[in-house]
Amino acid sequence: MKNSLPKLVLFVFVFCFSLSLQAQRGTRVGYIDMNIILESVEEYTKASQLLDNNIEKWKKEIELKKIQLKQYQDQLNAERILLTPELIKDRELEIQDFASEIVNLQEKRFGPKGDMIIQRSKLIQPVQDQVLTVVKQIAEEKKYDFIFDRSSSVTMLYSAKIYDISDLVIKRINRQQRIQNRKNQIEKLKSKTSSLNN
Repeated sequence: MKNSLPKLVLFVFVFCFSLSLQAQRGTRVGYIDMNIILESVEEYTKASQLLDNNIEKWKKEIELKKIQLKQYQDQLNAERILLTPELIKDRELEIQDFASEIVNLQEKRFGPKGDMIIQRSKLIQPVQDQVLTVVKQIAEEKKYDFIFDRSSSVTMLYSAKIYDISDLVIKRINRQQRIQNRKNQIEKLKSKTSSLNN
């Protein structure tokens, strides 16, 4: 709540200031819903699915290690009567080392600089960049002064559907994807034809 108040005040100030500067022309405002756009992009869906699969695999890996740790602890407790104090201490140290390995693995997979963050950045960032490029093109073509993301932290108290350009962004991205797919098909046909001619 505290973080959104300064953003809202800044937003209102910038909006009012730009209104006064461009009063003759009128301010054009549009918005998008990034979540809806990303869900409709096939590349994003594939990247999200791949990331989800990796996350599930990592969770299973960690769970297996936790089960193994529990087995080590149970085995030590069962054999504790038969072991000397030095052997008990050695086993306890081994168990502590194994427990710290699990903590390190969790940090490596899900920490702030972990595999999940790195892969999300590698897989999803290019799609988000593509969406932002298309939004910028549309804003320049249609002469929008502001385009907001409805799904972000900036609060929209009201937004008329007429200013929602999400569908336009989706159409443009799909058109770019179809063009790229056609280019790929033409390249495949060219390579197939050249290999047949040789």
